[in-house]
Amino acid sequence: MRFGHFQIDIFSDGTFKIDGGAMFGVVPKVLWSTQKAADELNRVTMDMNCVLIRDADHVVLVETGAGSKLTDKQRGIYGIERPPQLLNELAKRGVQPEDVTLVVNTHLHFDHSGGNTRRDGDTLVAAFPRASYVFQRLEWVDALNTNERTRASYFPDDFAPLEAAGKLELIDEAVEILPGIRLDRVQGHTRGTQTVRVTDGRRTAFFSSDFMPDRHHLPLPWIPAQDLFPLDTLEAKRTILARAVEEQWIVGFTHDLPRFGTVTSVDGKYRFTELAD
Repeated sequence: MRFGHFQIDIFSDGTFKIDGGAMFGVVPKVLWSTQKAADELNRVTMDMNCVLIRDADHVVLVETGAGSKLTDKQRGIYGIERPPQLLNELAKRGVQPEDVTLVVNTHLHFDHSGGNTRRDGDTLVAAFPRASYVFQRLEWVDALNTNERTRASYFPDDFAPLEAAGKLELIDEAVEILPGIRLDRVQGHTRGTQTVRVTDGRRTAFFSSDFMPDRHHLPLPWIPAQDLFPLDTLEAKRTILARAVEEQWIVGFTHDLPRFGTVTSVDGKYRFTELAD
C-alpha cells in the first residue's frame, strides 16, 4: 500500500492457536464461536501479523512473530505447524535482515518478539543486525520482572540479548520515532503495550496491538482475558475507535487476517471493511 512517501505492507509470520475463552474473556462461547470456530481443544486460530514500513531512507519492521527458537513442545502447545514466514515475506519484498533499520515491538510477548533474535551456534544474536529495537520502557521492565500471571507469555531469549548487544531504544509514552511514524503507549493488554500510527499529512494508518487483536474485538466489551488492565482497554477502545471512524483511519490488526481496512459505526456497532488489494 502506497501511503504518501511510505510503502506499507502487512503480512503474517504464520498462525498459532490459543484458548478461545482466553481470547474473548467474559464473552460467552455461544457468542464468540459464531465469529471464530474452535478446535477440539477449544483453541481458535490467529495470525501473527507484521508490518513493514519503508521510505527512501528507512526500513521499519513492526513485530517479528514467534521466531524459530521454540521447542517442539511449545510449538505443540500453541498449534504452530509451519516454520516462521517472516524472513520469506521480507525477501518477497526485496528486504534482507541487514536492510532493516528499526524493529518495533508493540509488546514483548513471544508471538510478537520471537523473531527479534536467532541462534548462531550456541549464541543468541540480533536477527536484524543493523536495527535498533524500539519498545516502551515499562514493557522492558515488566518483561524482565514477571510474576505468576505474566511469565508464561515472556521468553527472555527474545529480548534480553538485545541489551548486551547495544540494540535497545527504550521510549516513554508517546514518541515520533521517525517523521510521520508515531508510537503511543496504550495500557490495557500490558502496561507497556504500544500502538503504531503512520501519517502522510492527510491520512492515518493504524496498527492496533493486542488491546484490540482482530476485527472480532471491535465491540467494546469483547476484551481478551489476558489483558492485565481490562478497564483501561475498554476506555482505550472507546476513544481510539471513535477517532478511527471520524478520521477514516486505515486499520490493521495484530491477530486478524493480514489485511488493511476501515472501521465504520452503524447503529452504535463497529464494522471492519477490508480495502481492495
